[in-house]
Amino acid sequence: MDEQSSSLIEYPCDFPIKVMGKAQADFAPVILAIVKHHAPDFDAETLTVKTSRNATYLSITCTIRATSRIQLDSLYQALSNHPMVAIVL
Repeated sequence: MDEQSSSLIEYPCDFPIKVMGKAQADFAPVILAIVKHHAPDFDAETLTVKTSRNATYLSITCTIRATSRIQLDSLYQALSNHPMVAIVL
């Protein structure tokens, strides 16, 4: 079974990734750097940042052009492993 047939996603496709963590000044730039490493064509202008009601957390959404499951798995792993990240959806 090859990569394409084992996935429910047809590549390439636009794929939104939401990353949440404590509100810190450098949170967005750190997340952007990780995303750009795995998706070099990501347009940083499309990144959206939302602050929680009490301004304790930030939620960042990046819609990348996903090219493979390997790319998505690597990106999710890198984001999940970062100490500033609480949740990756």
